[in-house]
Formats: sequence, structure tokens, C-alpha cells
Amino acid sequence: MSEDAVPSSQREQPSRMEPPVSEVSGPFWDATRDGHLMVQWCLDCDAAVFFPREVCPGCLGERLEWRRSSGTGRVHAVTVEHRPQNPLMADRAPYAVALVDVDDGWRLLSNVVGCDPLDVTVGMAVEVTWEPLSDGRRLPQFTPIDEPGA
Repeated sequence: MSEDAVPSSQREQPSRMEPPVSEVSGPFWDATRDGHLMVQWCLDCDAAVFFPREVCPGCLGERLEWRRSSGTGRVHAVTVEHRPQNPLMADRAPYAVALVDVDDGWRLLSNVVGCDPLDVTVGMAVEVTWEPLSDGRRLPQFTPIDEPGA
């Protein structure tokens, strides 16, 4: 059922700013409802394409397909937000905002959750976890994972 089909009085109110859905990003967001992290893949230059687009930014190829991602990666960069500008996020502070290098060859800006935000470090191994959104989609976030021998 689409969000428009649910009366506004019955919709859960967002507890954060929720990303919009477009025709191009629709498959990404639809997959999150089932807990699948998807990424576009350019069939012309064999590269991941993220954020969702109509053409590959590397080669301008139009042959893009959706592939399921491993959902694992490493923190590339991190900052801890102590005073968020968005009032919907105020009760979550402090929280970690990180660029994650996903093992499939793409990068995603997200939050690292499930640990003290000050413990998030560059190079930390992480895996996708999900935060439910008000319309049934799920927001991909990351949580630390233990590495064998670490």
C-alpha cells in the first residue's frame, strides 16, 4: 500500500528527516522494506553507482542494473554530531556520521549505531543494520562487527 493510500491520521509521524523517493531511487527504497541493501551497477564500465542515477557518472553509460550489496564495509571517515541542526535529531545526539566504504566498491554516508559514537574509528569494520521509517521503508545504517583475530 502506498503512503498516499494511508490516511494521514494513521501514518506514523517521522522521528527523523526521511529521505525522499524518486522514480530513479524507488528500487533502492523498495528493497529496504525487505532488508536488502541494493546498489546500481553500470554494465558498460563495471562500476558501482551510488547514489541512484539515470546514467553512470563514470562513463555516462545508461545500462544500469540493481545488484544486492554485501552490506559490509569499513569506516572511511567519521564525525560525531553533538548539536544537530535538525530538531528531529536532537534527542539522538551525540551520534556518529560516517562515510562507509562498502566492500562491493561504493561509498555511503550513514550513521554508525550500536556503540558509543566516540568509539567509531576510521578503518572500523561495519555491517548494515536498519532503522524503520514511518512509511515502511528502512534507513540503512551500520553497526560495528568483530573481526576474527582482532
